[in-house]
Amino acid sequence: MKIKVGFGFDVHQMKEGHPFVVGGVELAHHAGAFGHSDADVLVHAICDAILGAANLEDIGYHFPNTDQKWKGISSLLLLKECVRLISEKGYELGNIDAMLCLEAPKIKPYIPAMKERLADATGLDADDISIKATTNETMGFVGREEGVVAYAVCLIQKI
Repeated sequence: MKIKVGFGFDVHQMKEGHPFVVGGVELAHHAGAFGHSDADVLVHAICDAILGAANLEDIGYHFPNTDQKWKGISSLLLLKECVRLISEKGYELGNIDAMLCLEAPKIKPYIPAMKERLADATGLDADDISIKATTNETMGFVGREEGVVAYAVCLIQKI
C-alpha cells in the first residue's frame, strides 16, 4: 500500500463583528476571521494538507481569491472538492490531525461539532479526525487577537 502525508498551514486576520467560522462551525465571539471565502482557517489548512499529499498544488491554485465564484463560499465545499481531486488520482484520505492557535474563544466545546462537519465533508469517521487548540501565550499577532492560525497534517493512501 502506498501512503503519503501532507502538511497544511493557514492564517487569517481577525475583524471585529465578523462571523468566526472554524471547522464548519460558527463560534460565538466578538470578532471573526476575514477572507475571500468564509475564512475557515482550519478547513483551509486541512485542504492544503490534502492537496499537498497528492502533489496537487495548494488551495490558492484551485480556489483563487481572485475568482468571484469562491466569494463567501463555505470552506466545507472546498474540502469536499479536495477529497474528490485526490480520489481522481487514486487516493483516499486516511486521517487528519489539526492544531488551532488562537487566544479566544475556547475551542473545546466546539470540537465534537467540528469533527462531525469535517467527517461529513471528507467521508472519514469522526474518530479519524483530531482537532487540538493552543494559545500563543498572549505573544505576537495571535496573542493580540489580530489573527488566527491553523496547522494540519493528513495521511492519504492509494486505493
